[in-house]
Amino acid sequence: MKILNLGPIPIKSWAADIEKGALLQAQNLSKLPFAFKHIAIMADAHEGYGMPIGGVLACRGMIIPNAVGVDIGCGVMAAKTDITKICRDSIKEIINKAHKSIPAGFSHHKKPQDWEGFKRFPGTKIFNQEFNSARCQIGTLGSGNHFCSIESGSDGHIWLMVHSGSRNLGYKVANYYNKIAKKINERTNLIPKSYDLAPLEINSEVGREYFDAMNYCLKFAKANREMLFDAFYGIFREVTSSKKILQKIDIHHNYAAIETHYGEEVVLHRKGATSARQYELGIIPGSMGTPSYIVEGLGNPESFMSCSHGAGRVIGRKQANRVFTEEMANEAMEGIVFKGWKGDYSEAPMAYKDIEEVMNNQKDLVKPLVKLSPLGVMKG
Repeated sequence: MKILNLGPIPIKSWAADIEKGALLQAQNLSKLPFAFKHIAIMADAHEGYGMPIGGVLACRGMIIPNAVGVDIGCGVMAAKTDITKICRDSIKEIINKAHKSIPAGFSHHKKPQDWEGFKRFPGTKIFNQEFNSARCQIGTLGSGNHFCSIESGSDGHIWLMVHSGSRNLGYKVANYYNKIAKKINERTNLIPKSYDLAPLEINSEVGREYFDAMNYCLKFAKANREMLFDAFYGIFREVTSSKKILQKIDIHHNYAAIETHYGEEVVLHRKGATSARQYELGIIPGSMGTPSYIVEGLGNPESFMSCSHGAGRVIGRKQANRVFTEEMANEAMEGIVFKGWKGDYSEAPMAYKDIEEVMNNQKDLVKPLVKLSPLGVMKG
């Protein structure tokens, strides 16, 4: 961990190096008048909107929609199955069936889905606007780095993983409240506009409304992963002799929570970072072609009891498509079942940092328990 003194409060970084844009964003965070104690930058950090992805920010009395992000509650579910061996033909069959039956990308369910949470759908303007589409979005994968995968665990078991979030609902909610925060900040001039970190007072009417909306999106995102997993495991069970799930872990990133750190109650933002309290189980995915880890948190107070949410990008999506070729991308996925790139190489394994280096850089934050190696991936 390195300490950088670039503003009124320190930046504590677990990243091997920080790109120029992400470092500037971290510096902006350190200048926020309500930022608490220090800024924590995780080992997977890279530039985001307003705040680095892989950033942790504690605030006194303020919540920042852009420090949560647009995919509210995006996260990973990992499940240990009772299967210890699986052949390549079975993996191909599972991945092919998953592509046919699980909506991905911009595809949604044709009929509204049932979820208990729809009975408690918030009655605010943005939710009323999105209600009908949200009922068809839940249980869909999305695109980009969202995936369903089959993994070989170092514990001798086959694991399944699902990575997805709050879909278009979270995106619309995030943008709606970020616009409100920007309008308020234009009047108060509390934060420089260039920071793109317009805040809301957590105890104001709109601040509480956003906090409640965000928490609803966290529940929606978790339910989305549950439905995706049920569909994916249903296919897995049909093809294999699996009878039960032995262990299931679900975590999210891109959220804010009221937590106590250094003896003070703060609004803790984790954007592309996950909770790593002592003994808490977590998941740190690599890329679709590299290992992932089941971990146990060490509760390090200096990271606000947080860790990285993955390997972290080393190259942007647009640049990846300019410099990577299909041959390069295929070589990086050798031996792993997947359906091909369709001209988009932005999720090729070399677009991400070395997961082993990322894990080594945060060995004071988490303890690895199980190493997962990808066997087959359905990419969103």
